[in-house]
Amino acid sequence: MHDLDHTQRFLFDDNDVRGEMVSLAESYQHVLAKHPYPQPVAQLLGEMLAAAALLVGTLKFEGLLILQARSSGPVPLVMIECSSEREVRGIARYDAEAVDAGAGLRDLMPDGVLALTIDPAKGQRYQGIVELEGDSLADSLTAYFATSEQLPTRFWLRADGQRARGLLLQQLPPHHQTEAEERQESWNHLLTLADTLTAEELLGLDNPTVLHRLYHQEAVRLFEPSPLQFRCSCSRERSARALISIGQADAEALLEESGGQVEIDCQFCNQRYFFDASDVAQLFVTGDSQEPSATRH
Repeated sequence: MHDLDHTQRFLFDDNDVRGEMVSLAESYQHVLAKHPYPQPVAQLLGEMLAAAALLVGTLKFEGLLILQARSSGPVPLVMIECSSEREVRGIARYDAEAVDAGAGLRDLMPDGVLALTIDPAKGQRYQGIVELEGDSLADSLTAYFATSEQLPTRFWLRADGQRARGLLLQQLPPHHQTEAEERQESWNHLLTLADTLTAEELLGLDNPTVLHRLYHQEAVRLFEPSPLQFRCSCSRERSARALISIGQADAEALLEESGGQVEIDCQFCNQRYFFDASDVAQLFVTGDSQEPSATRH
């Protein structure tokens, strides 16, 4: 299997279908290392990471994709951010006492809602929302594409706490196949073959082997992989802007309540940023946060 975390695109030469695969290990472990996630939560987090990486590959934009699931259950929040440069970070909120071993999506996030947000560097922000339906995250994402009048898209997602993997198939506009019946038959055929892929195969085999097992009778072109890595976008400057946004009076009150030093924690990476009285005063005089107090992990 390719050593680096990556996404990898493929095309069917004789069908109007494209695909993408994702493999996450190191970046997945970076996310899991930040909090003591129970195994079912770690698996869901891995599937969300894989899904976000696959979704970025379907879009042509510069900016940030945010995949967020909310519920009233044992896991009230899972949030993943993946940039167009394929830099990912993620977090889950959970009630450890309410998470049972072997819990699935319906157990962890009953009555859940899934939101997909595109935040481009230029242009309008877009958000689509769908209920978490079916037995898996893959089912919910498939339903999202079916209800949002986008290109028909199917997902296969797996994670085991060590590696997160995903497969996506997407039907393209008519080119090779212009007859509706032929297109549908071909699409159904490729989906049926993909449905035979086991969790063990997806998690344990490299991309060429997976594609050969599924589609050895099809003409498939596999492109070069695109590297992917964990990176948190937090910074002292962003933390300073958060303080400025609440206003000087509230910032000074917070400073007093905190014993003379405001601490801002990044929940994604556990980085901590500290601002003392002189830092806060400087922020509201110049907006400058270049003279840092101590920063801790």
